[in-house]
Formats: sequence, C-alpha cells, structure tokens
Amino acid sequence: MFRSRHQKGCFSVFYSLGSSPLQFWSTHIQNGYVKRVVDEDVKSIVMEIMGSNVSTTYITGPRDPKMSFGIKLPFLVLLIKNLHKYFTFEVKILDDQRFMRRFRVSNFQSKTSVKPFCTAMPMGMSPGWNQIHFNLADFTRRAYGTNYMETVRLQIHANVRIRRIYFTDRLYSEEDLPNEFRLVSKPAEKKKHRDYTIPAARPPSPAKSAATTERLGSPTGEPSVAEPSEVPTEMDIEKYY
Repeated sequence: MFRSRHQKGCFSVFYSLGSSPLQFWSTHIQNGYVKRVVDEDVKSIVMEIMGSNVSTTYITGPRDPKMSFGIKLPFLVLLIKNLHKYFTFEVKILDDQRFMRRFRVSNFQSKTSVKPFCTAMPMGMSPGWNQIHFNLADFTRRAYGTNYMETVRLQIHANVRIRRIYFTDRLYSEEDLPNEFRLVSKPAEKKKHRDYTIPAARPPSPAKSAATTERLGSPTGEPSVAEPSEVPTEMDIEKYY
C-alpha cells in the first residue's frame, strides 16, 4: 500500500482529527461501537473503540485484507488512552526469512509467550493518555532471530481511545517531534514587545507659560510644566492552552 512511497521521519496511518480517519481501516463491531468523541483531557476529537468482548470489536488496516501496509519504518507509536478496561492490539510483520509474524500486545496478559508465528506479551499503561513506543526491529530479532522488513497489518481492539498511530525511522524526543504528532501540542511562544517610553513634554515658551499661569491662577506667577504619567516600559502577553 505504501511500499512505493518515500518513508522517512514520521509516517501516520491514523489521525482522529482527519477528515476521514478510517480511510485505510475497516471496522468489525459486535456488542460495541467505534465512534469519534470529544476527550475531556486533551480537549480534542478522538476515536473510541468500546465492546463487551475485546476480540469482537476492533479496527483493522489496510481495509482490503489482501493488501499490506508495506511500511518499512521500525518504530510503531500509538497515542492512546487507558480506559481501565481490557485492551489489546496486534501487529503483523514480514521478516527477512519471508515469514509473517504477529505480535499481540495486551494489558491483561501476565507473561510473554513466544510461538513460531505469534508472540503475545503484556503491556503496562499509566492512567490517562499514553504514548506507546514499539520497537518492531528489536522485538523481531529477540523473538525470532530474524530481521524486520516491513509492517503488513495492524489491528486495534476495544477498549481504548486513539489520537494517532504512526511509524518513525528512529526514537524521537518530544522536542524533536512535529507539533501535530505530539500528544499535547506545544504552546505558542510568548510574544515579545519592544520597550517603549513616553517622551517628556517640551517646556512651554515663556509667553505661553505666563498665559497658562494666568488662566490657572498660579499664586507664584511661575510657569507650570505638566509631568508625564507613569507607564510600563514593557508588556508581556501569555497565552494558555
């Protein structure tokens, strides 16, 4: 599907804010639902997958079961929310021996199980939103002693909320990620304003001073000079998101 495309940096296959987030995915729903909702924590639209049985409600991609994603980038990243329910996802890859291998990850698995074509492993999740990094090349080498070639399919089961799913060519720090690939967008930089001052008023001419004094009824007969009011020399503006 994407084998012929240039793959470098961050390559997204799912984004909840996109116009068609399930463009590359098909849905399988039994006693559950797949729909977009507004998440109160990130204050954004996300995809929610819920079901009474994790094995019967899920999304899978590519949409055509005969197709392959063909993504060669070795790091899989999921921005997902822990709903404190059973959750699992599955990745099917192709190695350099031309074998299809599956990695099944869940939050209810107690220990790792390695079989010839399927590896099941546990995953711990923190409360709230999580950024899950999955090193496909490393897991393929450790489980099967072969080299990762490409990702063929992805399957995300209930129960979870998804913001984005993407692949990267290496591990990126939060500062190095493009803003749209972060779980929490980088706040806008503080705007800096140039210092400014109010110039002092020019002393009035003697004639104008006398006239002014007379109008104001100065008892001393001396010219009066207005002093500038105090103003701040710098103003900081902060925006909060």
